[in-house]
Amino acid sequence: MIRLGLRLALAGGREAVVRLVITAAAVGLGVMLLLSALAGINAVNAQNQRYAWISTSVEFVHPHAYAQATAGKPAVAPARDPMWFELNTGYVAGQVYGRVDVAATGPDGPRLPGVARVPGPGQYYASPALARLLRDLPANQLADRFPGQQVGTIGPAALPAPNTLMIIVGDPVATLAHQPGAAKVTSIETVPPSGCNGSDCVAGVGIGSDGIDLILSCVAAGLLFPVLIFIGTASRLSAARREQRFAAMRLAGATPRQVSVISAVESTLAATGGVAGGFGLFYLVRPAIATIPFTGAPFFTSDLSLSAADVAAVAVGVPVAAAIAALIALRRVQISPLGVTRRATPKPPGSWRVIPLLAGMAELAYFAVIGRPATVSGQIQAFLPGFLLLLAGLVVAGPWLTMVGARLLARRAQRPAALIAARRLADNPRAGFRAISGLIVALFVTSVAVGVITTMASYRTGPAATPQVRNTVVDDFSDPVSGNFVGVAVPGEMLARLQGVEGVQGVTLVHTNPLRTWFTVRAGVHFFTSQAGLASCAEVAHTPVMGRCAAGAEVASVPPAGMSPMLTHQSSSVWAAAAYPAARLAGLPVTAIEVATDGAAADNRVQTVLADFHSADGVPTTIAETNAYNSANQTLAMEQQLADVIILTSLPIAGCALAASVVSGLTERRRPFSLLRLAGTSLGVLRRVVAFESVLPLLVVAVVSLGVGFAGAALFLRAQLGYSLRAPGVGFYGIVAAGLVAALAIIAATLPVLKRVTGPEVARND
Repeated sequence: MIRLGLRLALAGGREAVVRLVITAAAVGLGVMLLLSALAGINAVNAQNQRYAWISTSVEFVHPHAYAQATAGKPAVAPARDPMWFELNTGYVAGQVYGRVDVAATGPDGPRLPGVARVPGPGQYYASPALARLLRDLPANQLADRFPGQQVGTIGPAALPAPNTLMIIVGDPVATLAHQPGAAKVTSIETVPPSGCNGSDCVAGVGIGSDGIDLILSCVAAGLLFPVLIFIGTASRLSAARREQRFAAMRLAGATPRQVSVISAVESTLAATGGVAGGFGLFYLVRPAIATIPFTGAPFFTSDLSLSAADVAAVAVGVPVAAAIAALIALRRVQISPLGVTRRATPKPPGSWRVIPLLAGMAELAYFAVIGRPATVSGQIQAFLPGFLLLLAGLVVAGPWLTMVGARLLARRAQRPAALIAARRLADNPRAGFRAISGLIVALFVTSVAVGVITTMASYRTGPAATPQVRNTVVDDFSDPVSGNFVGVAVPGEMLARLQGVEGVQGVTLVHTNPLRTWFTVRAGVHFFTSQAGLASCAEVAHTPVMGRCAAGAEVASVPPAGMSPMLTHQSSSVWAAAAYPAARLAGLPVTAIEVATDGAAADNRVQTVLADFHSADGVPTTIAETNAYNSANQTLAMEQQLADVIILTSLPIAGCALAASVVSGLTERRRPFSLLRLAGTSLGVLRRVVAFESVLPLLVVAVVSLGVGFAGAALFLRAQLGYSLRAPGVGFYGIVAAGLVAALAIIAATLPVLKRVTGPEVARND
């Protein structure tokens, strides 16, 4: 029977070959997308693994995170000669770079990845991207921050992404040992931390393992589901069109087992060819996929790899799934060889189909009431099943919703096409919903992603990127361990250097506050209380982003700059006068320096000057850079990238599945349509029937899908973040409208096929 199945598939004439090729092509596209998703997950893990060495001093800064990350991991053999290690960040041209200062205490010290040796004092290694900036920018904008000479380039083993800005600087032991953020280490970390914070999380360099868990769950629920629907649709297309031939075999004496073997062989053959093509297509487009900033940074092409388990799962799983889909499609032939000819009306779907949908909603509502679990793994276990239940519930409830909509249309139909379409949908709502199931899942994923991202952005977004925000450099002095502000002395020479930089328009020093006045600011639903600083109103007048002093004031109580520029820098704020003599401000320690400039070049020059000021562990940044690389906004940007990838990938997948389903439906119904044409029904009426049959379930279930998506997003936001859902902008509705228009265009593109498949010759008795 296997040989007969192969012969029927390969030597069954032009129609069989075309059917085989189309099915293989459809499966190949789905396999390529499935492999891309699996390789993307592996790439995120590889990217995060190369971030591990940067967190070498995490034990010093975050002992709890370090303990969680290294639990159960093999210990790294310590070196005999320890090495001083300090991680800092800096900003140039609106981008963040990581700076690792090292000082070896002997020849037998830890080995750094990506470099031939540990740089000595006055030497440094730079990543290729940072080396290009060092060559392209004037020295006073970047190179002067790193005294000495470049002795080499950092290799990919130490760079999470091709565009990572990283520098390893060699320092004297006596200098680095006295830096507040330096740690003496005997080995280089190989395990990425479970979470990152402050300078340990270098934006654009890597993400914590918590982020990997979230990405894994989001990709699995958001991208793989539409891909699997598409593969199932393509596989069923090949099997459903051969029902009548297999029924004839049954009437000629073939057993159900023999028919099953033939069907499985034909479907498996097409799926196997599609799998081979999918692997080839994946490796062809892999370099282009690597450039997608899935986590906010592109991948090395080699990171998009497939494990043996991935290859085996796809190579074996897809053909098996295709064979199972073919057997399910032939269940009427298995029951009786006359089932295909009689075309008995299937049993209508019951209202019980909405139970999974309600169960998913109830599960999310439960955690919205009691709150989220404390751990990331607990949150995934809590929310992922709920969203999977909603996804499955939409697919399960779709036929029932289609039937309800069709019956309502039948009662109100006033034209033959609408009545015929409504009656056909009511008789077999499963077939009508099957055509648009992929698009419905895509709309659900889109509404959830956009609802969550839009709401988070509305709560977390900082001030608009005005010229004042972009061109004000802030250097706050806070302790790297406690986060408390440290008052430092700013020499007059340093202040004169800042004021003499080309493009500087004003310099404001924020001093400690002996009056101990406090103030409270609000950000979204949160309130923050902090001790105020003191500033000269004459200086504040030249840094307008800080606001202005009350009329007649010489000294004002202002927010400490490092508290968060996203919250406190408001150019419209008016700060109250402080009862402190202006002449005595110079004697108070400084907690922050704010410098207003006229553009990006001046920003770089100011940051270079401030980088030489090592009295505290400050990192000079513009307010816009601080907001862009704020940990919350960094996570938000990563999630936005993830949502964009899911949306832009799932909608085309759904479109392909829709096209395959509509063509399959036309082919399955060509004989009854041919009989209608012979009975006098015009081709235009039949086309309107097909359009109604596709558009009605599409619109009905699309509305339900969007509503369920927003409801799920609202419950998740309430449980996870305590936020209320905010309505998305016009762009979202544009995406939805474009997706629906594209779906209607796909349906319209299949209508010309109706004329060719409903000729008089099709109506003959088989």
